[in-house]
Formats: sequence, C-alpha cells, structure tokens
Amino acid sequence: VQLQACGGGLVLPGGSLRLSCAASGSVFSIYDMAWYRQAPGKQRELVAAITSEFKTNYADSVKGRFTISRDNAKNTVYLRMNSLKPEDTAIYYCNANSPFGLLNYWGQGTLVTVSS
Repeated sequence: VQLQACGGGLVLPGGSLRLSCAASGSVFSIYDMAWYRQAPGKQRELVAAITSEFKTNYADSVKGRFTISRDNAKNTVYLRMNSLKPEDTAIYYCNANSPFGLLNYWGQGTLVTVSS
C-alpha cells in the first residue's frame, strides 16, 4: 500500500484544516486507518483511528475538535481538524494496518502549523 497525505499548512489558532490520505496498491477497505502526529522533540502519537468497520477512536486531546472519516470508493481517509490550537502543530502521518496487524504502512507526512 502506498499512502499519500496532503492538506497541511499554516493556520491561525481557532482555524480549520482537512487532511487527506489517498491509498493505492491494495484493497483499501480492509485496512484499519489512522492519523498520527509528531511534534518537534516529542514522540509520535495516535490522533485518530477508523477501522474497516468505521469504528472510530480519538486521542483525548482532540476529542470534539477532530473527525476522522473514510471513503472506500475513493481509497481515501480524511482528518477534519477544527478549533486548532498551537499545540496541534506537528507533522501528521497517515497509517494503514492490515487485518491481524500483519502489514503496516506509513505515509510521508504533512506539516500542520498553528500560529498567529
């Protein structure tokens, strides 16, 4: 699976962005998908995940502000980010995990900067 993430950029605090991650090379619908982020000097952390059955979970820090979704017809997973805060600044990576965790793939990352 090849993953191509896009949609990052510079946004003011309180603003919104939508990240997209397009997948190619395999049957997208069977993969559990997730967004992770890594801020400077910090470890990579899970932001949001959506299973092949559309079950979602979120990091406590983004609950109520971020929404993960997927469109299997377009082989794409999205992350809608609202009410952005400076602490959301990070490189955001999409991740694909195959059934039973046998295979795992990462996209190249897209930078989100929240600053005034």
